[in-house]
Amino acid sequence: MDDVKQEKVNSEETDFEETEIEHENIEQEEEISEEIPEKNPTDEKQILKDQLLRLQADFENFRNRKEKERLSTIKYANEGLIVKLLSVVDNLERALEKGNSEDAFCQGVKMIYDEMMKILTEAGLSEVEADGVFDPNLHHAVFAEEKEGVEPDRILEVLQKGYCLHERVIRPAMVKVSK
Repeated sequence: MDDVKQEKVNSEETDFEETEIEHENIEQEEEISEEIPEKNPTDEKQILKDQLLRLQADFENFRNRKEKERLSTIKYANEGLIVKLLSVVDNLERALEKGNSEDAFCQGVKMIYDEMMKILTEAGLSEVEADGVFDPNLHHAVFAEEKEGVEPDRILEVLQKGYCLHERVIRPAMVKVSK
């Protein structure tokens, strides 16, 4: 019998210990829950909604930026070819300056020049204005000369025409300016 009583006492002790451990765990959980504020489901929904809206706006901005880049690439795709053709245009202009305008050959060269300039103009090529004041964004000063009665930074002579493709300068005009 003593054995049965002893077992009963032991089992009561283990039950007491288990309840004591459970009680300590509950107290610890309460302490932890007091430290961490409870999340409001509506706040969490609002945060997720804001994140979604920001992500959608970022994606729309990305798409717009890529579309602008694509259009720019298409717009300036022929830039390299046009820059190479400018030396041909310069040579045709020199030939026309030296030739006789009554000569049939010279008239043929003029027709070729006019047709080429029409095609290049349709592609977006335009001549840089080289009248008046020197602009370092549009002109390349090769010579500087003092001239009486002329203001400084005025273009005196155009040595080589400059060109823009759409609004981008692809070759600045080479000019002589006054000091």
